[in-house]
Amino acid sequence: MTTTFDRYRFAQVLLESGEPLEALALLAPVEEEIDGNAAALLLLGRAYFHSAQLERARQTFARVVELDPADAYARFLLGRTLERRSRLVEAQAQYRVAVAMSDRAEYRERLDGLAARLAPVGD
Repeated sequence: MTTTFDRYRFAQVLLESGEPLEALALLAPVEEEIDGNAAALLLLGRAYFHSAQLERARQTFARVVELDPADAYARFLLGRTLERRSRLVEAQAQYRVAVAMSDRAEYRERLDGLAARLAPVGD
């Protein structure tokens, strides 16, 4: 018998191995069961993101932020998802919050790159 935890751990290995669809096959059937678990939802959101299911990724990352507003990584991933969907102003807002919470260079670089893209021409 496979437990939800077993599914989570194996899905994590699959995602890290570059197999997001296989990870989703394990996590999607237990999505309702993991709804209150921010870490499990973060993994599910990453699987959606890496399989280009961007609306599902956005919804899942938004749920993680709802559960844990101080999760800088979830906000960064929500920003990445919004950016890929060309929702740049919303992405910028999530990046700003992530940068305010964490000093990770990746967060700052993404924010600065997006800010440059959004700057009016001639400034």
